[in-house]
Amino acid sequence: MGRRGLPRTPHRSPRLPQGREFAQTVAESARDVFHPLIVITRGLRALAVSGRRRWAQTPRDRRGSAVLLAASCLAIVALVPYGPPLATVSLLAAGAWAGRARRTQRTQEPEPAETARLQALYEALVPYLSDPQDPRPLYEHGGSWRKAFDEYVFDDRGRLAALQLRYPGWFTDGENASRTRIEQLLHLKAGRDREYGFDWDESANRLCLTVLPPLPTEVCAQRFVTAPGETVLGFTDPSAVQRTLPVAEGDELYDASPVVWRTGPRSAEPHLLALGRPGAGVTTLLRSVLLQALPHGDAVILDGGGTGEYAALAGRHGVLAVESSLTGALAVLEWAGHETERRLMAVNSARQQGHPVPEDARRPLWIVVDRPAALSRLAAAQERPDPQTLLQVPLFNGRVANVTVVIGEQLDAEGLLDAQVRSQPLARVLLGAVTSEQVLAALGAPAHSTTVNDVPPGRGYARLGAGPVHRLQVPATPDPYDEDAGEAQRQAVLDLLPEPLLPAYPAADQAT
Repeated sequence: MGRRGLPRTPHRSPRLPQGREFAQTVAESARDVFHPLIVITRGLRALAVSGRRRWAQTPRDRRGSAVLLAASCLAIVALVPYGPPLATVSLLAAGAWAGRARRTQRTQEPEPAETARLQALYEALVPYLSDPQDPRPLYEHGGSWRKAFDEYVFDDRGRLAALQLRYPGWFTDGENASRTRIEQLLHLKAGRDREYGFDWDESANRLCLTVLPPLPTEVCAQRFVTAPGETVLGFTDPSAVQRTLPVAEGDELYDASPVVWRTGPRSAEPHLLALGRPGAGVTTLLRSVLLQALPHGDAVILDGGGTGEYAALAGRHGVLAVESSLTGALAVLEWAGHETERRLMAVNSARQQGHPVPEDARRPLWIVVDRPAALSRLAAAQERPDPQTLLQVPLFNGRVANVTVVIGEQLDAEGLLDAQVRSQPLARVLLGAVTSEQVLAALGAPAHSTTVNDVPPGRGYARLGAGPVHRLQVPATPDPYDEDAGEAQRQAVLDLLPEPLLPAYPAADQAT
């Protein structure tokens, strides 16, 4: 016989579940009671975060006026009868409104056409963001885009306007080649006729794509509100810089975001190199820089192309020479080298003796050379010294001597530039329809936006020193003697030209 088991006494379960239910009931009751307070606290926190973000985006030159305006409003509220209680009630109401439960964009289902576009984009990313050894693949053949795309926005025409996606942790997001492949693919699938900005969040493995608005192309040359030693190269996206300038466009006046280049003895980028394709606006950029520099300094201009683009500046105050011939260019560059050495000795002597720097050594001197490679080819054909070698002294010692060198050259002739001429200028501009590889080679860093094939004149990229690469639109500064240019743009340049050195001959008096 088998052994019978001992009879078990009935066992009562502990009263823990009842206690847990009681605690849950108390928590739900407390949540219901304190729900208004929770909503108001969440809203006030959201308002504080939004205010801090707006304060960080406010330009530094406007923060003082913003603080003064806020202090004035607080003083008025404190003096008004029942002002503090009404202000407190208004603040609580604003917090309740900001903390209310709202439907997020994620809960809104996309249209069938938008779903198909997102799925096609997901499948296009699979070969680049999938790995057979990944145990939990985020991108896989036959997968759904919903597990990889967090946020998405479509415009009125059904085109993708913004996208936030996640990518695997093993993806090499620190390599420019890997990033470029993903950016080019997204550019191709989202539409080639627009520019896109990319924001890589390496810590969270997320990539945000946004459609960039077009830069203003109708801004003409004008007197910008800048300090001596500051030059506006052009205008860029508002989110790229923390400074704005008032800009007049016809009868309209608005604030634009400039790319400001600082020169002088304390500048880290005292020289500028501008490259571009033919007709991209390199000469326009150099002419814009000259018009901003002449009110505060002197300039010598060398036109290697010999097209007469700078004829309007000849014989005017501050313009020491405008040369297009090889003989004149060599003479001007030789004088510029001696002048740089003289200024350097004057600055050194003044500092050793404790005296102020002389005025003739403190006034800025600009050396503007357009297409130096053409002058070098002409000098080689005539077996004469290379003009680019004469630029080494101003390039090496120009910062201390307050001498600024601005060089403009076509992109196809960049290889003909001297090594020192190509490496010394730390402020760089690249204009025209270029590729991402050309941006990386010319500026030393990749652009955070895609390039397009059809761009207006003066459109390109700029980088100052080791800073980021900015999109750039140069102000319209045509040759005032060019009849094909717009009348308003020509007149704007004529208004900025310095006065001529010799006054015009007066009309002959009529015989009496």
